[in-house]
Amino acid sequence: MTAPTKGDQKPKVKPKLWALMDCACFYCSCERIFRPDLANRPVVVLSNNDGCVVAITPEAKALGFKRGEVFFKSKDRLLEAGVAVFSSNYALYGDISRRVAMTMESVVPEIVQYSIDEAFIPFYGALAAQAEEVGQTLLKRIGQWVGIPVRVGLGPTRTLAKLANHWAKKIGPVLKLELGSGLLEDLLAKTPLEDVWGVGHRLSARLSKMGLKTARDLRDLDHRKAAELFSVTLERTVLELGGYQCVEDDLSPVARKTMVSSRSFAQAVTSVDELSEAIAYHCAVAGEKIRKEGLLAGTVSVYVSTGRYVENPCHTGATVTLSRPSSSTADFVKAAIGALRHSFIPGPGYRKAGIMLLDLREKKSPLPSLLPPAPWVGQSDNLMRAMDQINGRYGRNAIKFSVQGAQEPIWAMRQDRLSNVSTTDWDLLPQVTA
Repeated sequence: MTAPTKGDQKPKVKPKLWALMDCACFYCSCERIFRPDLANRPVVVLSNNDGCVVAITPEAKALGFKRGEVFFKSKDRLLEAGVAVFSSNYALYGDISRRVAMTMESVVPEIVQYSIDEAFIPFYGALAAQAEEVGQTLLKRIGQWVGIPVRVGLGPTRTLAKLANHWAKKIGPVLKLELGSGLLEDLLAKTPLEDVWGVGHRLSARLSKMGLKTARDLRDLDHRKAAELFSVTLERTVLELGGYQCVEDDLSPVARKTMVSSRSFAQAVTSVDELSEAIAYHCAVAGEKIRKEGLLAGTVSVYVSTGRYVENPCHTGATVTLSRPSSSTADFVKAAIGALRHSFIPGPGYRKAGIMLLDLREKKSPLPSLLPPAPWVGQSDNLMRAMDQINGRYGRNAIKFSVQGAQEPIWAMRQDRLSNVSTTDWDLLPQVTA
């Protein structure tokens, strides 16, 4: 099997190894940080409007509960079994995710955020030889600094790193897979097709009709046949399982979960007004991208940093849950600038700023509410469409919003079981009495 090439295009320098860092039971682990009494107790977290179970701990699974269960149908059973039930607290989860990412950046030179609880780490040069030691350091430091348990999977491609991370749940928190090793062959043979990154249940059902049952069967499929019969995406998966790196940052084979826009400054910035302009710029960039993909965001996270190589490094930021899922740059700007001004620490010279849009969902999905959309929602869509067309023709920022933002729609998500914990609101910080 040979990897396809594109003419005489000069290949990019690729990492020798990839790692995938994944936070274990992330939403539930976030709720446990400030509740030591929940350490061994079953915990579940509900979806928007407390609709169904979206996160579940092993203790809750052992009691027979499953992800996706409708809450009002299983409420009595959950409470009778002593399960701690929480509404989704995206402000908390987004802020903890930001803290995990910043902790990772204190260990490795580069991360590629994949979702709110996952990040890929490229290992170049000699650093690849120390990948397992780096994984152990990440495990220990994130546990100590943030309080979140993590797993690290290592492999020669992103797909194999994802596979390693999947099996790290059973074998050990840091697992490395090498091409040609007996361990890799054994795990490929044991991994069902639906557990391969980017395959899923529907595609695995189609592949099973061809006699393909495991990840090893898919790896051994001719990649040209995969492209001909299915898609280029599946061809990339086949190649990645065989050790060829071909999944790019913008070619993820699964639905996007987060959108990040950030940039380092040419010189240090100390003014909150200048930082606000940079944050507004990133809101516009991220907003334009998710609109192109037909997505809405429910949460905005903002962060600024001095960088690691200064005498007194400073990292700060905050996360805000929007009152209604949106794709409007105006909504993102207002939330992000407010969060920045609330968390801003005067004095340091900041070298980097960015935002992360979280809780992404498809725009065509119905809103979880019996109320009709506010009349200005359609107007906002038209405004964003017009802005995107103008900027597409005349260049980015040919027309843009001021940093003041716009009025947000009045809508509140149902969160009857929201934990009284937030690392982004002074009024909700835990109180300790002696």
